Amino acid sequence: MKIIRCGSCNRKLGEGIFTALSIKCPRCRRINHLKASSLPSDKSGDRHEGSTTLPVDRRQAPTR
Repeated sequence: MKIIRCGSCNRKLGEGIFTALSIKCPRCRRINHLKASSLPSDKSGDRHEGSTTLPVDRRQAPTR
């Protein structure tokens, strides 16, 4: 996994595997655009597109 940091203030924004990502830093409000330098090779075949075992954002939507 790759650690994702803000290009302006260096705050850690997350960790993950991505091909393209746009994320706004909550500290300095800069929008960070990131692209993978190369696509990961999927030799194991156990990766499912769009699924993750780790939460991207720890905030939860309010219950109704």
